[in-house]
Amino acid sequence: MNQIIIPVLIFAGLGIFAGLLLSIFSKVFAVETNEKVEQIKEALPGLNCGACGFSGCEDYANKLFEDNDLKTNLCLPGGGEAAHKISNILGKGFEAVEPIVADVLCQGSNEYTSDIFEYSGIHTCSACNLYYQGKGKCNYGCIGFGDCVNVCQYGAISIVDGVAKVNHELCTGCGMCKDACPKGIIGTHKKSQRVVVKCFNCDLGKYTRTACKLGCIGCKKCEKICQFDAIRVQNNKAVIDYEKCTNCGACSAACPVKCIVRQ
Repeated sequence: MNQIIIPVLIFAGLGIFAGLLLSIFSKVFAVETNEKVEQIKEALPGLNCGACGFSGCEDYANKLFEDNDLKTNLCLPGGGEAAHKISNILGKGFEAVEPIVADVLCQGSNEYTSDIFEYSGIHTCSACNLYYQGKGKCNYGCIGFGDCVNVCQYGAISIVDGVAKVNHELCTGCGMCKDACPKGIIGTHKKSQRVVVKCFNCDLGKYTRTACKLGCIGCKKCEKICQFDAIRVQNNKAVIDYEKCTNCGACSAACPVKCIVRQ
């Protein structure tokens, strides 16, 4: 009988001792959390997208508590609601968030361009891009397999006729789609800015034209007609300076290939 009782008592004693040690260690090595930091984290959307310039929501929350000069409106997905909550938590003045949206700088749908080979590999843009910079005639165009769609947590992107499209009503400007695109053809801008150059091709006009009917040919008509010096042809494609652009749409009306769109 003793042969059974003694081992049971030993194991029971070890269990109690281990429990006491764990309890002591949990108190000694416990990481103290600040109540305000936790409140800030709850006010943030928790996407950890990095649009605020920090590694994630927790990092931004900690920096907000540590740096009194840090703005509370850097979270683009959280928008004005999150900024207002954080300002109240920290007792800071509230600054409105300028809504940001993403745009796919390509209109190369199946109607205006085509593929040069049939791709049968892994069905992702990043994988396809490893093969001769994608399957399409335009080396700069949207591949259309939806890497951007897969990372968007708001359902703001869809593939239409082989090209990614952004729904500005759902987009928060977090930039995760921008980071996911292997072509780098997704840009972000203030929602109030309505004019966008929907082409990313840097080739000479004659080559761009053979690749896509809606590609920028670098003719500079947009540059010449703009009264505000807000658009320039750089590296064979039109680029808008949104600090100067007034959304007048003159460049869009002048564009012979209709790659400048007023949304």
